[in-house]
Amino acid sequence: MVAGGAGAYLQQSIGERWSTPWTGRQSMRGNTDTKDKLPCTHPSIPKGNVVGLGNMWRFPYLCYKNGGGAFLLPYTLLAVVCGIPLFLMETSFGQYTQEGFITCWRKLCPLAEGIGYGFFIMKLYDFSYILVQVWALFYLVFSVRSQLPWSSCDNTWNTVYCLGLQSFSSSNVTAAYTNISSAATEFWERRVLNMSSGIEELGTLSWELVLCLLFSWMFCYFTIWKGIKSSGKVAYFTATFPYVMLFILLIRGLTLPGAWEGVYYYLYPDINRLANLEVWTEALSQIFFSYSLVIGTLNVLGSYNHYNNNCYKDCFWLCLLNSGTSFVAGFVVFSVLGFMAQKLDVTVDNVAESGPGLAFIAYPQATAMMPLPQFWTFCFFLMLILLAVDTHFVTVETVITSVSDLFPAFFRAPRRREIFVFIMCLTCFLLHLPLVSQAGIYIFQLIDYYGCTRASQNLMTVFQCFAVAWGFGSDRLLCIIEDMTGHRPSVFFKLCWKFLIPLLSLCLCMQLDSYVWHQEPSDSVLMSSATLLKTHLDLKLRKGFS
Repeated sequence: MVAGGAGAYLQQSIGERWSTPWTGRQSMRGNTDTKDKLPCTHPSIPKGNVVGLGNMWRFPYLCYKNGGGAFLLPYTLLAVVCGIPLFLMETSFGQYTQEGFITCWRKLCPLAEGIGYGFFIMKLYDFSYILVQVWALFYLVFSVRSQLPWSSCDNTWNTVYCLGLQSFSSSNVTAAYTNISSAATEFWERRVLNMSSGIEELGTLSWELVLCLLFSWMFCYFTIWKGIKSSGKVAYFTATFPYVMLFILLIRGLTLPGAWEGVYYYLYPDINRLANLEVWTEALSQIFFSYSLVIGTLNVLGSYNHYNNNCYKDCFWLCLLNSGTSFVAGFVVFSVLGFMAQKLDVTVDNVAESGPGLAFIAYPQATAMMPLPQFWTFCFFLMLILLAVDTHFVTVETVITSVSDLFPAFFRAPRRREIFVFIMCLTCFLLHLPLVSQAGIYIFQLIDYYGCTRASQNLMTVFQCFAVAWGFGSDRLLCIIEDMTGHRPSVFFKLCWKFLIPLLSLCLCMQLDSYVWHQEPSDSVLMSSATLLKTHLDLKLRKGFS
């Protein structure tokens, strides 16, 4: 009965509103050259988006932090239960509505349009990940020097507790010193970040990082200023070349002495860690981050597709590509950690501190121990930059697209889009200047933990699933997917959308909030609360005016 009603709705909807959905979509944006506009003709764009920083930068340090193999089990399970169903949901309703992440809700569930504005706030926080690109660019410049500065302690920023590679390789060094730090750690903390004592001490700006930040935003502007036409051409290189570098680094890493100790730590699970709910929370957070879920990206990319594009098939191979890349990236990083552990005569879990700086401490230190250290360091950070570029320009493009869809008549005029993109890039550059100050790493970690991941994303997942699966109707969405692709998804997707995903997200969010309120400063919660409050107010206001 429900399916029949959904089918009747589809027949009327497709016949009256979407007889030429894609053509109307492109002409509304002022794009008439169909060859250059679609991710389905530019597969590198969605591939470059789902394979990015989440794979090579975030996945390894979360895996290292949460016990290696103990992280892979919940990651795999949540990818099947939450990742793939949400990926299909967002790409399919984006392809159906042909709208950005704000205006699409007017055709799905008008009462839930506040979710779109919540996505917008989260996107503004998401822009902050350009800082990883800034750090990688800084390291890339230093990697061409004859002597890598993180391999010795003969630098102005080093302390008396610094130990270079030769001294640090001594097996009895940890017994002799208690406050030692490696040259790579001091380069990261005292040269790159020049860290202050805390977030309350902002300090001065690093002019070198400011220049890297300016270059990154300039590159972003000239990549997206002409829309999908220009960014699609850039994506051909930025989305494919990192795989060449990943393969080279994988072969090199696995042939290092001690590499298999790191691989064993990576693959062997500590079952006791699975009882820790924080491991599950981090795994779900990584799925959302690397798949670009519940932040508006996928439905905007889907909106550029032909109406009859097979998003059902695309969903599976793109998710498999993403998780497969993360899995291989784990071998790249953990093989190097095993090499370091053997050199330093310590266990793998004691090689380096886990956190956002893992890739900027452990890998440079390991490459400095290899033959041709400049070459391997350059390869790694070039790959990291290209992945960051892919992730960032897609993030900015989705915001530009969604704002343009809010005011289509205004942005249809010539050159207005280019001006708007310039204003946004310039504004974001100025807003990100505190991130390259001495307290920048503290601000970044605050945004990374509370801004657009974990609690915020979990609750937005609950809102989205209720709006789509219960408000719009899960049976209706299944019929739409069947009409667009010719394949009807199994009832498993319906169960995930209506019950499993909201329940899991809510439980993990409650566990995370309990941990935050009892373990963290209360000021840290304000960032995630701002996103959720904005969404709540938009929902209440629209309910009042409707």
